[in-house]
Amino acid sequence: MPSLIVRSVDDAIVLSLKERAARHGRSMEAEHRALLAEVLLKPRRRPLADVLASMPPVGLDSDFERVQDGKAARVFD
Repeated sequence: MPSLIVRSVDDAIVLSLKERAARHGRSMEAEHRALLAEVLLKPRRRPLADVLASMPPVGLDSDFERVQDGKAARVFD
């Protein structure tokens, strides 16, 4: 398995990593691996436009028309 060396890391980051590792009961190296996996291997979020485009076409345009006469249906009662 390949190794990764990170140089010139700010002292505050090293301290934060050390504290986080202690909270999780593992070494700094194991915490570093866990952080990299958490950030880099999680599923990517889809853009909102893609989510909206994937929605099936349901209902009629009239279902979404704006009511002007103040007699809108009570849908949350």
